[in-house]
Amino acid sequence: MKTAFPETLLHQTAGLRKAGLPCVKRMPAYLQLLRVLQAEGQEYVSGTVLAGVHNLEPVIVRKDLAMTGAVGTPRIGFGITELITAIERFLGWDNQTKAVLVGAGSLGTALLGYHGFQNLGFRIVGAFDRDPKIIGKWVHGRKVQTIDQLIPFVRRGEILLGVLTVPAVAAQRTAEEMVRAGIKGIWNFTPVKLELPADIVIQKEDLAEGLAVLSHRIHNLK
Repeated sequence: MKTAFPETLLHQTAGLRKAGLPCVKRMPAYLQLLRVLQAEGQEYVSGTVLAGVHNLEPVIVRKDLAMTGAVGTPRIGFGITELITAIERFLGWDNQTKAVLVGAGSLGTALLGYHGFQNLGFRIVGAFDRDPKIIGKWVHGRKVQTIDQLIPFVRRGEILLGVLTVPAVAAQRTAEEMVRAGIKGIWNFTPVKLELPADIVIQKEDLAEGLAVLSHRIHNLK
């Protein structure tokens, strides 16, 4: 089963059953605008304003927000603070979700250094690798551990999410090790299509696919 990421994998799996993937994907955009309005001192916002900023039909926004349980007031709109709380709860961002990262190379290091995850209810608490040259080093506040320490670390911390940034040749084997450790959701940055049990949630981030779309669009502008 696949769902969106960085929206927290396991919380969203439940939400997708009734909300649908497009709805879930729109929620972070709503949150971004709401936080800007909150910082400006505004207390209320209408669904029409949210729709206009994001070029959506107002009925779509109303349906999306209804999924969060938020209730607006006629002619006043939604309380911004309450709406932010409702959306964060819907996405599972109201509590920090712990994760481990396996593959502390260039991409893994970049993800470890990304502080924006904290605003998404997502915190990478451990980093692992097989390379003796990397093991033992501190990367953005995490000491890179050997892959042999993955299972006890995950089980001790009751961690359910994993980020996979290893080379393609090691992807399937490493993913299987993550599952054996108790990981239930994998954010897969490798080009490999993982073959794992059906109850494991996988979100594949295909960087080549995204670059291909961007390049194609630019080419067609000429």
